[in-house]
Amino acid sequence: MGAPARKQKPKVAVFKFASCDGCQLSLLDCEDELLPLVGHIEIANFLEASRAVGKGPYDITLVEGSITTPHDAERIHKIRRQSKLLICIGACATAGGIQALRNFGDVKQFTSYVYASPQYIETLKKSTPISDHVKVDYELRGCPISKAQLIETLLAFLHGRKPVTPPHSVCTECKRRGLTCVMVAHGTPCLGPVTHAGCNALCPSYLRGCFGCFGPKETPNADALGEQWIRMGVSDENVLRAFRSFNAGADVFRKESESHE
Repeated sequence: MGAPARKQKPKVAVFKFASCDGCQLSLLDCEDELLPLVGHIEIANFLEASRAVGKGPYDITLVEGSITTPHDAERIHKIRRQSKLLICIGACATAGGIQALRNFGDVKQFTSYVYASPQYIETLKKSTPISDHVKVDYELRGCPISKAQLIETLLAFLHGRKPVTPPHSVCTECKRRGLTCVMVAHGTPCLGPVTHAGCNALCPSYLRGCFGCFGPKETPNADALGEQWIRMGVSDENVLRAFRSFNAGADVFRKESESHE
């Protein structure tokens, strides 16, 4: 009898759209956590780490970045067809990113300010998340993403189970760390009550309010938080600015910012 056929390693690919590469760097920064995993997968496409490009189909595809050009709007469909599972990583891929600030203005006006020959710039009016264009199997929020959540998600899908990532807010992380609420104790505006957990309450641990890097948590009450900020003496302009940052394109944050215009 011949030797049993070797089981083919799952192919993992990483693709970039409009972004700063920070979430891809988070993957590279995993180092020790990735070492036990590397022997069980084939990294077929990851230009941030290697020039080698393997052909699809891919078992798991990680996508960083938002869709901002006509070319990328076509390219994401090609990637989706090659991918059994497509996972979006980071605020750009899940909510349009900081570049979604363009969604509140006139892109043609912006390009005329920045470029000497704006007629050569091909761009879309809006920066949109991947889910606006193709079916997405899972989303990891953050700017950048949590390394622990990324490894958990990869392991979960490789073993055929659902990832265990927290649905609660940054406030829960503060309580677990025994941190005093900066909004109650110091009157510091904080997006923690409406922001998805994942940073281990990094900013509140330094007595700073949460900036909303991980986007809206499940069932956030953003309008109540906005009203509370106003009662605290925060101006409408500053409430608007707070909700228009890394996750400006997320529906909940977008609607709350527009209510303070």
